[in-house]
Amino acid sequence: MRVVIGSDHAGFDLKQHLIGTLKELGHEIEDLGTHSTDPVDYPPICAAVARCVAEGQAERGVVLGGSGQGEQISANKVHGIRAALCNDLYAARFSRLHNDANVISMGGRVVGTGLADEILEVWLNTEFQGGRHVPRITEIAKIEEDECQ
Repeated sequence: MRVVIGSDHAGFDLKQHLIGTLKELGHEIEDLGTHSTDPVDYPPICAAVARCVAEGQAERGVVLGGSGQGEQISANKVHGIRAALCNDLYAARFSRLHNDANVISMGGRVVGTGLADEILEVWLNTEFQGGRHVPRITEIAKIEEDECQ
């Protein structure tokens, strides 16, 4: 799977770790930065990750910061993105199972590398359940369309 990843300075160390994890799992990675722990604003990086997913350049996206909250909000501003903040295994599983999340957000100040690996693997390997959840995803997309007009 092609995965695009990005972080701010607070998520940099976790990003570097997860790049290694993704490679070990056999995924193709594109790193959109940041490339150091020097302070940087996260919204442009998260939007770039989300745009790659929305435009079909990657199947999934990963955004990382201190808490993951602002990163998730920024990614969700991109049309067609369903970004989920997943700092635990339950959220990771159900963000895919019920919400077909295409971007995951995590906080480098919230989760350690071991848990982050587990969260990412669960998120990548969980398929969208479909069924009763399809109309809800359609309703979300309709809200997005209405708000963009």
